[in-house]
Amino acid sequence: MIELWIGIAGLTLLAVAFVFLPFVRAKRVAESVSAEDRGQQNIEIFRERLSELEREKAAGNLDETDFITLKTELERNLLSDVESSGPASGSVQLTKQALVTVTLLAMLIPASGIGLYSVFGRSADLEIALHQPKDPFNGQKPTLEQAIAQLEKELQLNPDNPEGWFLLSTTYMNQGRYAEGAEGFKRILDILPVDAPQYASVNGQYAQALFFAADSKITGDVRAQIEKTLAIEPLEITALGLLGIEAYEKQDFEAALEHWLLALRNAEGPTADSLRSGVRKARDELIAQGKNVPDIPELDIASVALNVDLSPELKAKATPEQAVFVFAREVGGKMPLAAVKLSVSDLPTQVVLDDTMAMNPQATLSSVAQVEVSARISLSGQPQAQKGDFYGIISPVEVRGAKIPLMLVIDKVVE
Repeated sequence: MIELWIGIAGLTLLAVAFVFLPFVRAKRVAESVSAEDRGQQNIEIFRERLSELEREKAAGNLDETDFITLKTELERNLLSDVESSGPASGSVQLTKQALVTVTLLAMLIPASGIGLYSVFGRSADLEIALHQPKDPFNGQKPTLEQAIAQLEKELQLNPDNPEGWFLLSTTYMNQGRYAEGAEGFKRILDILPVDAPQYASVNGQYAQALFFAADSKITGDVRAQIEKTLAIEPLEITALGLLGIEAYEKQDFEAALEHWLLALRNAEGPTADSLRSGVRKARDELIAQGKNVPDIPELDIASVALNVDLSPELKAKATPEQAVFVFAREVGGKMPLAAVKLSVSDLPTQVVLDDTMAMNPQATLSSVAQVEVSARISLSGQPQAQKGDFYGIISPVEVRGAKIPLMLVIDKVVE
């Protein structure tokens, strides 16, 4: 940081110098014009005027009396100028008032600069950057323990970093260090504003960390945190999952099924798979008790199995490296709900389209009941259909309940 303040001091002195420089320069110019120089200039002017008077007399324009009178006047003026010892006319003097004004202006420059830097500057970030090596691992791939230690060190320097605390907390949880993970999530909640989009989710993860830290028991602290989370977001997945676990352990399988289904409808990826497994267990327990359990659509994973092949007529016109795009779209829609890219050399092959192949998490196979599926060999290599491409299509296709793969043959040409 000392380099920063040295630089600021140097620039401040430079700015102050620019304020004083015009006044100093003007004073030097004025002082450079000496009394002797001014006297010599007056003598030259006197000689020029006297020569003009003599020419006028010689030409007959002046008589002797007028000539003597004007000459006497010139001599009197010359004597008056030579004897004058005051400063030259138009010289710049640095008066007391001007000096005070310039001094105040010079003091205002560093004061305003430091004030603005205190508001808009990033000295704290610079401090962190200066004390953090560019590569703390010297080009070597760090171990997990080294990476954690480095992250802990960075958070000591910059404790108000919610992203860093989240990464550290989730790492602690993955290592089974649940108490430390809970403390990390608590730090995030102290930093995040309550209206932040992630606030409810972090509350849920804090509740989960407390749950695991208490040997997977719903203690009073865990329950209080679950209630706080659901008060913020009634559909928060982690909190609902914990309530499902509690109900399942109490053999209240209907309540467990209700909590997990509610969470499953908003979950994706591995979280959804875990909740789906819990739903199956709760359903199976209810069936074992002889209870009538209605069909649960959420357990039917949306997917479409296809056997994709190229017709013999078009096979001779295709090359092995050409791209093959397999899509599933909503019937009448344009945006693919699932897609996969192959090559002609892969054909014939079996393809299973499901939610993991969605191009948009909000638009998946699970969001519709029927789709149209198509496979297209792109001559240009681009997903957009162009004239001359080969394709095949089946529509409509149910996204749930299919027992055997559908046969999709590429046998048409885009006109």
